[in-house]
Amino acid sequence: MSFPASAPALSDVVRALAVFAHPDDIDFGCAGTMANWVEEGIEVAYLIVTRGEAGGCDGTGRGSVTRLREEEQRAAAAAVGVRQVEFLDGYVDGALAPTPDLRRDVTAAIRRHRPDRVLTSSPLRRWEHLAGPGHPDHLAVGEATTCAVYPDARNPCAHPELLAEGLQPWVVREIWYAGGPAPDHTVDVTGQYARKVAAMRAHRSQTARMDVETWVRDQLTTTADAAGLPAGRLAEAFTVLRTG
Repeated sequence: MSFPASAPALSDVVRALAVFAHPDDIDFGCAGTMANWVEEGIEVAYLIVTRGEAGGCDGTGRGSVTRLREEEQRAAAAAVGVRQVEFLDGYVDGALAPTPDLRRDVTAAIRRHRPDRVLTSSPLRRWEHLAGPGHPDHLAVGEATTCAVYPDARNPCAHPELLAEGLQPWVVREIWYAGGPAPDHTVDVTGQYARKVAAMRAHRSQTARMDVETWVRDQLTTTADAAGLPAGRLAEAFTVLRTG
């Protein structure tokens, strides 16, 4: 199973919301693109479902890990110019599912931020990449966010308690998927290399032992080369769908 060919990206986007499972998911896959959007004048916000407590099982207390990873994500967002970072409460790293509760909470964020564009992880597994994109939390958040975009966020009968909170229905016009099979919408992020590196380095609990500069350059070069960009260019790739 794969996505259909990407639609042309909308050119009049004012607000975008990125919804991901863990701190650092955005930065490994999308930080260069986030920096591009900010430079284009798009108001970008992040919604992170967990605080990544399962990514620090080294004897450190869980409370310390969650505080650290939240701080790291806020620093990484600042490195690419994103000022709005929200975390959901009540969800456990490593145990996510596209439940009605998660759909409701993502729907609430969409109605609150009123984005033209939503970016999330792919709900479709890439069998050649079980690590990273195939993490079950990523798939779960991609599915829950897709359901929140359509039909929940636009449907006044979905999660009626949100109306009582003043959160009116909202139509997201476009959804971008990261980490899915055969991504075909390539974003040139050559000019954002330093910001991408800085964002990833901010997640020091996860990247301190990595050669971040080399990893970023190798990954982005591979993506750019696969898309046929000129030699020396760096890129991230996505699938872009209109929501009807």
